[in-house]
Amino acid sequence: MKKFPVKQVVAVGIGAALFFVVGRFVAIPSPVPNTNITIQYGILGFLACVFGPVVGILAGLIGHALIDASYGYGIWWSWVIASGIFGLLVGFGCKKVSSVIDDGVFSWKEILTFNVVQLIAHVVCWGVIAPVLDILIYQEPIEKLFAQGLVAGIGNFVTTAIVGTLLLLAYAKAKPRKGSLKEEA
Repeated sequence: MKKFPVKQVVAVGIGAALFFVVGRFVAIPSPVPNTNITIQYGILGFLACVFGPVVGILAGLIGHALIDASYGYGIWWSWVIASGIFGLLVGFGCKKVSSVIDDGVFSWKEILTFNVVQLIAHVVCWGVIAPVLDILIYQEPIEKLFAQGLVAGIGNFVTTAIVGTLLLLAYAKAKPRKGSLKEEA
């Protein structure tokens, strides 16, 4: 059995906390009821890309559950699950990006890969998973669900493209490029 490294445990804790704080307190209400535009998916996308799918799913699940619990209306499990799956999909989809980022590289190819992966993940999560689970779990009206999913998906894609890409660029710049360090004689 593979151990869960301390670095990943810390990343889950910090990621869930950041997801909660940003999602709860840095939210712009949208015209669609119970749907906000926030930047927490940029943070989640960054963490999932750098630390992998396990960190992505756990930070998304825990962070979103904390947001819902803090509002006092109960935990909306369909959207909590969608947030976790977003982290999982980005973590799996960005494995190649993650390997070169650790070498200090985040070029146009990696930027494009990250953004295509996060776009697909948002479409799957907010266009399919959240609305379908809302129908199955809560018997919500279909028109409302797909309006919420569309607004959330577009808003989350844009904020993830901006915030996630900037975080990944900064992270890559902070890493020494492979072969850039030379041993002194």
